Amino acid sequence: MNRITAKFEELKKADKTAFIGYVTAGDPEIEKTAELVLAMEQGGADIAEIGIPYSDPLADGPVIQDAALRAFESGICVADIFACVKRIREKSDIPLLFLVYYNTIFNAGNEEFTSSCKDVGIDGLIVPDLPMEERDELKVYTDAADICLVPLVAPTSKERVKEIAHEKSGFIYCVSTMGVTGIRDEFNENVTEYLKDVKRQTNLPIAVGFGISNREKVKFFSQYADGVIVGSAIVKQVYETGGDPEALKSFISGLTNNN
Repeated sequence: MNRITAKFEELKKADKTAFIGYVTAGDPEIEKTAELVLAMEQGGADIAEIGIPYSDPLADGPVIQDAALRAFESGICVADIFACVKRIREKSDIPLLFLVYYNTIFNAGNEEFTSSCKDVGIDGLIVPDLPMEERDELKVYTDAADICLVPLVAPTSKERVKEIAHEKSGFIYCVSTMGVTGIRDEFNENVTEYLKDVKRQTNLPIAVGFGISNREKVKFFSQYADGVIVGSAIVKQVYETGGDPEALKSFISGLTNNN
């Protein structure tokens, strides 16, 4: 069974919400990325999302854009990221996802990229710029490799939710608000109804992300979703501490109440 699916099933039986943490590969340097993922797991993260830097990340706000630029300046390449995942897999079975823009996959080839993901132990892909209508060309390969192709839905998806959210494995990524990633103080007052509506239209777990940055918000969204995703706040923490794994472990512990 896919590790992501197994983790959500495990947490459901324990009546717990999945905590999904995000780091940008290569920020501050690729040698630290594996350490940071392991530190997140030690801090209480259930699933780890690794961002593959991209030059035009349409879904990412300034914090993650800056992290991608720093990664590029450090000389990061996709081959380095696959090697990093391989190192993580030597020490951990934590479910791993790539957040990757489609041009990166296209340049490698759908089959080749998916095969490389399977070889190193990637369990899922989040591709923000891949429209529902174009997913099948990649999905034929991810399905064959037992890799979850995680769909995104937004508050504006409305009647499209049912069609988008018909996947058979993994989870549905619910974007909490319109716009790009980033730390937010307030969310749309209708966000809880939106999450309830998505949950009614799928049998898969739903995870909510974009803007969630502290324990209070994690706890709030845990009432309405099966998973909570924190990205920009973690990337900011990594930047401010120079990629200190112990500092990140402590930070994640605070978010997950695992202390």
